[in-house]
Amino acid sequence: MTDTPRSSPGAAAPSNVKKNLILAAMIFAVGMTFIDQTIVSIAIPEMQKSLGLSPTGVQWVVNGYLLALSAAFAFGGRLSDILGHRRMVVIGVVIFATASALNGAVPAGNVAEAWLIVFRVVQGIGAALMLPAALAIVVASFELRERGKALAIFFAITGGLTSIGPIAGGYLSEWTWRAIFWVNVPIAIIALVLIKVAKPENERRPARLDYRGLVLIVLGMGLSVLGFQQASQWGWDSIATWGCIILGVLLLVAFTRFESRTEPPLIRVSIFKVRAFAVENAVLFFSMIAFIPVFFFASMYSQIALGESVSDAGLYLLTFFAGFAVASQFGGRILDKTGAKPAVVLGCAVAAVGFALWGDALTDLDFNSQWYFIVLAGAGIGLMLGPANTDAINRAPRASYGEVSGITQTVRNYGASLGLAVLGTILINKNRTNIESSLAKLDLPKAKADAIAQSLTQSGGGSRDGGFSKHAGTKAAEVFHAVQLDFAQATRVVFLIMAGCLAIAAVIAAVGLQRGRQETLVDDPAPAP
Repeated sequence: MTDTPRSSPGAAAPSNVKKNLILAAMIFAVGMTFIDQTIVSIAIPEMQKSLGLSPTGVQWVVNGYLLALSAAFAFGGRLSDILGHRRMVVIGVVIFATASALNGAVPAGNVAEAWLIVFRVVQGIGAALMLPAALAIVVASFELRERGKALAIFFAITGGLTSIGPIAGGYLSEWTWRAIFWVNVPIAIIALVLIKVAKPENERRPARLDYRGLVLIVLGMGLSVLGFQQASQWGWDSIATWGCIILGVLLLVAFTRFESRTEPPLIRVSIFKVRAFAVENAVLFFSMIAFIPVFFFASMYSQIALGESVSDAGLYLLTFFAGFAVASQFGGRILDKTGAKPAVVLGCAVAAVGFALWGDALTDLDFNSQWYFIVLAGAGIGLMLGPANTDAINRAPRASYGEVSGITQTVRNYGASLGLAVLGTILINKNRTNIESSLAKLDLPKAKADAIAQSLTQSGGGSRDGGFSKHAGTKAAEVFHAVQLDFAQATRVVFLIMAGCLAIAAVIAAVGLQRGRQETLVDDPAPAP
């Protein structure tokens, strides 16, 4: 493996065959990281039953991965610039696949919960090392005018794999839940073989690492998300809830101030002075509050409110991908021909309308009244996601591709983590209130209503009745119908909030972005606004 500190201006461009091999290698490498954002949520009930996981442990098995992914992304992007993009992809693939295999081999007993949480975090770290480097390789391998199409393919496939996760999780869990982790191993082997054949450049830029900045951003992001996530258990009047949120925000502010005075920084915050880069990242932050969480909430809705099986819940989410995959191709073409603004503004607006209409139809408890709204929501996200990502990365100088892709993915995943935490708390509290009100009309005491609501949130819809029959007694049938409608109403509130976030993203893009194509790369990473 040869290293090149920086590419020579006169270096020959890769052939089309090599470019396609590089693109395929990077898709295989990062594809499993996108799958893992959703696949575990479907299998959690089976894992909880098999290993005896606590409710808190279940939450951390899901969120430990996402938190590690978002908190370590900037570090992964910076490290890839320093040590080489190809090298970091290989290291990330090996770490991710090894942690996946160990999660699949988790022993039963008291150690199971800690084992799963630790290696889920390790998986997230492996993904954080791999993904920014892979994006940097794709960007560097294609000319500016080809980049929109290439990244459209990249984001269409990897984004689609996010929705494939629940489908794969449902069917694999019918064999054994351990297979949701084992499936990553052969994918990793294929990725490593393709990387060996394609030999993408291992461009690197040696520099000192900012470990103090890493500590600040990890603690800041982790504490702020923890506070929102635990609010449903600790309560909004808890000192612990607000202490975590406030301390996390203060640490993130301190991180920003510290990075502006550090050389070289973990994140070059001065690049946010580039207006288009700042705007695109704001758009990505608000849109990701909806994009990743939608798979978790829609999966729970289909199992609890619609009474679908685990595998059918995965198929419910495939409808979203139908719109996403088609529209993402148009988004890339619009970017290449007219610039990012039309695709980003229209995509966010369409997604906002789709999520609002989808949310409004949830209480019908009928897939046939929802599917076209689901397709519309997916199409909106597909239309804006690739152009927003590509336009942000295009604003960076070539030497900073890994760093800048790390920044954009940090923003994306932090938005998704906060979205899951905040919207999850809203869902739990709203659902509990709805159930208490409905079951009071059925002459069930508040204690039993609370127990039913708790069993739903802890089981994740793992069984058709959410595990509450023992609390409902002879009124199980009436309670089941009430619970279906109550959960649908709570989910409706969540979807309308997501629609509002997408509408905010549309306004930001409409006001902040300029029309027209970008003709050249930005040479200075910190020009005046």
